[in-house]
Amino acid sequence: MTGAPPGSASIDSIAFTPEEEIQAYRTMLLIRRFEEKAGQLYALEAIHGLCPLSIGQEGAIVGLMMAARDTDPVITSYRTHGVLLARGVEPRRIMAELLGREAGVSRGRGGSVRMFAPEHGFYGGHGFSGLNVPVAAGLAFASRYRGDEAVTVCFYGDGAAARGRVFEAYRFAADRKLPVVFVVDNNTANPGAGIVLGPVPSAIAESGTPFALPGEQVDGIDVRRARAAGRRAIARARNGEGPTLLEMLTYRYRGHGGMPARRGGAEARIEDADPVSKARARILATGVLGEKDIKALEKEVREDVTAAKMAAQAEPAPSPGNLLSAAEA
Repeated sequence: MTGAPPGSASIDSIAFTPEEEIQAYRTMLLIRRFEEKAGQLYALEAIHGLCPLSIGQEGAIVGLMMAARDTDPVITSYRTHGVLLARGVEPRRIMAELLGREAGVSRGRGGSVRMFAPEHGFYGGHGFSGLNVPVAAGLAFASRYRGDEAVTVCFYGDGAAARGRVFEAYRFAADRKLPVVFVVDNNTANPGAGIVLGPVPSAIAESGTPFALPGEQVDGIDVRRARAAGRRAIARARNGEGPTLLEMLTYRYRGHGGMPARRGGAEARIEDADPVSKARARILATGVLGEKDIKALEKEVREDVTAAKMAAQAEPAPSPGNLLSAAEA
């Protein structure tokens, strides 16, 4: 995905053009269907190790990737699939990696949490909590050194946001006004708990204050608001004004390992906290697409994911003699 074209709405506007509405919905739906398929394969033990899914966080992911340029480096913690899909990586290559196939993005060696695709500006996939944040500061430092005008986008969870290594990265990036956007997926509003959206005091959004690092709390369920916040933060970084911390309020539907999280009494609130359902309803309500057209789009996405799974399963596993070789494409 690419940033908005010249002449589109201002960086503070949440408005989408009809084309952007369709683009965002299709990408979010692709992530959702891919993750559902990955969850099925994990339950069948076709995927080994952990398999953290991005279900419920599609709005934040797609919004930020719409705001970023293709040349902007992206780095994540252990939820990798959604960002890679939003970056335009072929679903079959991601699925092949999950299944440990040679055709995977890391030649079957990285698995779910340690994928690596520098040709798409994606620098991991890091399994240790908060480890990717200082690496993101390093990527931003390299961009500043090269003068390439790139802005690094770093995703991590609310649990990692309290790590010492994260605060040290904040200090380093703020002191040097590095071009980086820190994106915290605050998914503590798990199924069974209420979710509060809006400008409420937040320890996460304000955690960069001691380092003069501005923060903003964002409705991460609304892809339009996620893109608008991403645009503001990225523009600020690209203009040499330094990093920003974005706290994306999201609603995680799956546990850390890929299995369903405990639902409790969440069923009644699930539609209000679903970025995909909300985008679909908006498209139909505004007449961007009719019911027939949107169902055709949804059918196409389902078929794409099924084809990716079948293609990945047909690929060979790495040969034992090459398992210790460099995982380069």
